[in-house]
Amino acid sequence: MREVNEDASAYAGQRATAEAIERGGGGLSVDALLAKVRTAAAPVPTGSDGGVAAAAVPDVVPDVEGPAAAVRDVEALAAAIAAVAGRHLSEGHLSPDVDFFDAGGTSVGAVELVAALEDELGMEIALDDVFADARPTSLAHRRLSTAGATAALSAPAASRTPTPGTTWAPDTAGTATSEGPSASVTMASPPPPSAAGTRPAPAPGILPVPAPRTAPAVAVTPAPYATARPEDLDQILADLALADRLPWTGDPEPLPPRRILLTGATGFLGSHMLLDLLRHSDAHVYCLVRAADEEAALGRLGEALKRYELPWSSEIRRRVTVLPGDIRRPHLGLSDERWTTLTHELDSVVGVAAAVDFLRGYQSLRQSNVIGSLTLAELAATGRPKPLHHISSIAVFNEVGITAMGEDDPLAHVDRLVAGYDQTKWAAEVALRRARDHGLIVTALRPGGIGGHTRTGAYNPQDLSSGLLSAFGRFRTVPAFDHLNAAPVDWVSRVAVGVVCEPDAWGYDYNLTGIPNTLDDVVRDMALGGMHVRVQDWDEWRAHALTRLEAEPVPELAFLTRVLQSPTALRLCEATLKGPAATAERTAALVEALGLRPAARYDAQAQLRTFERLAQDGLARLPHKDDQPYLWFSETTEGGVGPVGAPADTPCSMALTLSLASMYQLVKERRVDVTGELTCAAVHPEPLVVEHGDVWIRPEEGIPQRHGMRHRLLSYRLALRDAEGGRWWLEGHKYARARRDVWRQTRALTVEIGREGAPAALAGELVVPADTYLRDQVDGIKVDPRLTSQEKRAAKLTWLAWFGLEMGRGLLGPFARAAADLLDLRRTTTPSEHHR
Repeated sequence: MREVNEDASAYAGQRATAEAIERGGGGLSVDALLAKVRTAAAPVPTGSDGGVAAAAVPDVVPDVEGPAAAVRDVEALAAAIAAVAGRHLSEGHLSPDVDFFDAGGTSVGAVELVAALEDELGMEIALDDVFADARPTSLAHRRLSTAGATAALSAPAASRTPTPGTTWAPDTAGTATSEGPSASVTMASPPPPSAAGTRPAPAPGILPVPAPRTAPAVAVTPAPYATARPEDLDQILADLALADRLPWTGDPEPLPPRRILLTGATGFLGSHMLLDLLRHSDAHVYCLVRAADEEAALGRLGEALKRYELPWSSEIRRRVTVLPGDIRRPHLGLSDERWTTLTHELDSVVGVAAAVDFLRGYQSLRQSNVIGSLTLAELAATGRPKPLHHISSIAVFNEVGITAMGEDDPLAHVDRLVAGYDQTKWAAEVALRRARDHGLIVTALRPGGIGGHTRTGAYNPQDLSSGLLSAFGRFRTVPAFDHLNAAPVDWVSRVAVGVVCEPDAWGYDYNLTGIPNTLDDVVRDMALGGMHVRVQDWDEWRAHALTRLEAEPVPELAFLTRVLQSPTALRLCEATLKGPAATAERTAALVEALGLRPAARYDAQAQLRTFERLAQDGLARLPHKDDQPYLWFSETTEGGVGPVGAPADTPCSMALTLSLASMYQLVKERRVDVTGELTCAAVHPEPLVVEHGDVWIRPEEGIPQRHGMRHRLLSYRLALRDAEGGRWWLEGHKYARARRDVWRQTRALTVEIGREGAPAALAGELVVPADTYLRDQVDGIKVDPRLTSQEKRAAKLTWLAWFGLEMGRGLLGPFARAAADLLDLRRTTTPSEHHR
C-alpha cells in the first residue's frame, strides 16, 4: 500500500509540474522539453517491476503476413503504446481505444509521450499526430501504415463496433483532463432495426452513439493540412446523426428564467456570465463544475472568480448551487435522481463549457465540445421544455477564403476546416440546428476573440487573440491581416446574458464580435501607446516571432510557440487573420432594444488595463524610457544658487530635453522623462550629466502647501553625475500662487541641490527665459519620425491640449482659494490664517 501511495505522490508532483508548464508557469519550450525528456528517459521496465513487460513491446513492423495477422500486429502495438502512455496519467493505465487527453493527459505529457515512444519502442511520431488523434489504436495504425504495413489497415472497423452493454471508450470516455477525475462510461448501443425496417426509439436518458462509416484509423491525406482528414469527416457525420435521436419537445414559457443551469462557470467567459446573471436577473444558477464532490466544486468556482477579479461573497453563494459533474459524461455525470429533478425544475440551459485547444484534433475534442453540447440539448428537451443557449464561436467560419461572416450567412465547408477546435464548434452548432427540428429552442451565440475586461484588465492567457496581441506589443511587429474580430469580455458577457433573460431574443444566431479592428487600427493604437510596430507578411512574422521566442523564452507564451509550430494550427491562424469582418446586425438591434452599451472597437483605451496586466505577468512589454521617444522638446533655464539660507549669487543653468515614451506614460503616470546637463560652478567646474530624471505634472493632484496658497504645478527630480563620478541630486518645483505674475510662475523653478545621501547644500531659483519658452516648448516639439504627418500633428495637439489643461487647473486653484477667503464672512480667523 505504501508503494501505491508513493507512486501517486510522485505522479501528483509530475502532474503539477506539467500543468504549470502548460499554463505558462515553466520556462521550457517544446524543443527544450523534448530534449530534456529524451535525455532523462528511463529504459522500458520489465514485467517484474510492474511496468511494461518485454512481451508487450513488439517490433514496430512484425514479420507476419495476412490480414488476420496484421490485425493482431495493430492490437499488440496499440497495447504497447497504451502501456507507455499510461505512465503519464493519474490512473497509471490507458485503454487502447481511449484518447490520451480525454484520460487526463496534458500537452506537456504529450511531448513526453512522443519522446518515450521513440526511446522505448523506436517509433518516431510527430507531435501533431498525437494532438490530432491520441488513441493508441489510431497511433498504431498510423505507424504501421507509415512503415509500409498496408495489410494492417484492412479490417480495423470491426473492433470499433460495440455490442450492447459494452464500454465504448473513445466515444464515451468521461475521463477528465487536468481539472478533474477520470472515469470510463458504459453506453448502450442502438437496438437492431425492427421487422418493419424502423429503429425503435432510444431508451430514456440514453444518447446512442453510432459508429462512423469508416474506420477512424485510416490516414489518407492527399493534401496534408489543407483539408480535413477523411476519418474526422466520417466521425463528424456520425455525430451529427445523434441530434436526430433527441426527444421531441414543445415551446418553453416565454418568461425570464428563474432556475438556470450554467456550464463552464470556472472559465473566463463563464465566470463573467455567472456574475452578470446574478446582477441582472433574479434567477438561481446551478453551476456544473468538474470536481469529485460539492466541497471541491465550490472551492474551484470561488478560486476561478477570484482569479478573474470577480466578487465571491455569501450573497453569491446563496444564489448559486454547484453540481459536481462532467460535461463529457452521460447525464453530465449526475445521478439519475438529480438528472430527473433538473429536467423538471430548470427553465433555461446555458452551455459555455468547451475544451479550447488549437492543437488537438477532432477525435480528442469531440467528447467535450460535441457530445457535451448534445447532452445539454437532451437535458433541455427532456421534461419541462427549456431553451438552450449555446456559446458557439466565430470559428465556425474559419475557412480560408470565406467571403462573409454574417449572423445568417452559411457556415464554412466542414471539409475545409482542418483544426480540431474549428471542426468541433462547427459540428456542435450544426447538430443543434438539427435539434431545432425537434422543437427545441436553440440560441447560438458566437464570440470572436474575447479580450480582457476594460475595467479590471482580467484576461484569458490561453486565448489566441490575447496571445497575438501580447506578441505584437512584445516584439513590435504585426503580421499583415485583414480584420481581428475581438471584443472585451465584459461586453460579450453582458450581451449574452441579455439574450438569456429576454424571451423575445431566444432561438436566433448572434455574432458577439463587437466592431472588428483593421490592421491600420491596431498599428495606430499601438503607436498611440508608444509601441511602434513593423508590419510583416504572415510567414516572415511567424519566423521572426519563433526566433524571438526561442532567443527570449516567455513561459506565459509557450502555448503560442506550440501554435506557431503546428501546421494544423497555422491554418487556423491564417483563416483568423485573413477572414472578413464579422457583421452583427441582429446583435446591434438587440443591444439597442435592451438599452445596453453599444459595441465599440476594442481600441487602445479599452485594452489599457489588460496591457498593464499582461505586462505584469510577463506577456507584454509596455513602453520604456529607453525606447525611441514618442515626443520630445528642449527646455533651457537660467538663474543662480547659493548655500542654503544665503544669497543665490552663483550663476547656474540647465539644458534639458523632456520626452515621452508614450501617451500611456502621460495619462497613467503624469510623468515626463528628462535628460540633459546642469552647469553650476558652485557644484563642479564641469557640467553635470543627468543620469536619470523625471518631471511630475501636478503631483498629488496639485494638493496645496503653505495654508493653501501654493499649489505645485511641476516637480523635477534629477540624479546627476559630475566629471569625477560624484553623484548629486536636484529637486525643484514650479508653484502656482494667487498673484498677478502668472506667466512667470509657469517658468520659475525653485531648486535644491545636494550630494547623494546628504541634505541640500545649495538652493536658488532657475527661470526659463521668456524668449525661448514658445520657441522650444511649442514650436520646437519633435515627434517620432516613424509617424505619418497626420499622426504627428495629432500627437502635438494632444500633448499641448493635455498639458495646457493641467496648467490651467493648477493655476486656477490658488485663485479660487483666494476668492473663497475674500467671501468668507467669519468674524474671527483660524490660527492658520493669521499670516495671509
